[in-house]
Amino acid sequence: MWNGNYAALWVLMMSYAVKEIFYTLQGEGAQTGRAAVFCRFAGCNLWSGRESDRAAAVCRFCDTEFVGVDVPGGGKFDSAEDLAVAIERTWPENSGQNGSRLGKRFVVCTGGEPLLQLDTKLIAALHERDFEIAVESNGTIAAPAGVDWLCISPKAGAELAQRSGDELKLVYPQAGADPAEFERLPFRHFFLQPMDGPSRTANTELALHYCLAHPQWRLSLQTHKFLGIP
Repeated sequence: MWNGNYAALWVLMMSYAVKEIFYTLQGEGAQTGRAAVFCRFAGCNLWSGRESDRAAAVCRFCDTEFVGVDVPGGGKFDSAEDLAVAIERTWPENSGQNGSRLGKRFVVCTGGEPLLQLDTKLIAALHERDFEIAVESNGTIAAPAGVDWLCISPKAGAELAQRSGDELKLVYPQAGADPAEFERLPFRHFFLQPMDGPSRTANTELALHYCLAHPQWRLSLQTHKFLGIP
């Protein structure tokens, strides 16, 4: 089982393990279409990332590769400054710095589970470089102070430690994760995102009808997959 003990493991490693860093458009949720640097941290507390372990994982439908640090832009970073510099170098040169009208610098910390590694030192280092910081988390770990945009994606069978934020994005349908369980939590936006895979068309139809019947919820589509971008 993969649990909160991962957090202690990362602390002992005294470095940040990053699968990849890349520049693209945010493909889903409230920030869809916005230019962003994605920093994908390695590791998760709900699945090892190995296919041989998927059947026993808490989250069995994950479609993201987060194992290892072998993708261009990835690696082990010994300090928050080192990682912040790598993220800054990925943003277009001279754009979005010091309030420039060319666009606010924006980084999405994702994973895996980014809150196993994201800490106040890295948040401070990114803020010093004029980045707005977004986090995409499964919500099983409380977020540190200073995150500018917090997106929580609950997973059935995993207890929520972070129960507020800017955006709750529920992959739908999930047995054991009824949208009604989350709709009273203090989030600004509520999204249903159709579960990808062989049943994506049917799941999209289900999510569409749920949003029509429950207008608190909005439909989130993974537009980056349609566009063929990272």
